[in-house]
Amino acid sequence: MRVTINDSVTEVPDGLTIEELLTHQKVKMPEMVSVQINGTILKREEFATTRVHENDSVDFLYFMGGGGRASAAAAETIGKEWMMA
Repeated sequence: MRVTINDSVTEVPDGLTIEELLTHQKVKMPEMVSVQINGTILKREEFATTRVHENDSVDFLYFMGGGGRASAAAAETIGKEWMMA
């Protein structure tokens, strides 16, 4: 089925939960990810029971602490490749 993940249309198996989607997409540090699906941020305990459907829009969100020039430069360099292998 087709879903949009972080603004990229992606084919994934039917019936995946968010937890399974994180594994399927090889998301690094899944314990540090917040997930938004169709504009709604999920609670972590919902990852195992919330299923992804055709044409859903899913965003994997990483929140970075800190500040300063080094953090800003790292954030620009890392990009989406840091989140998904």
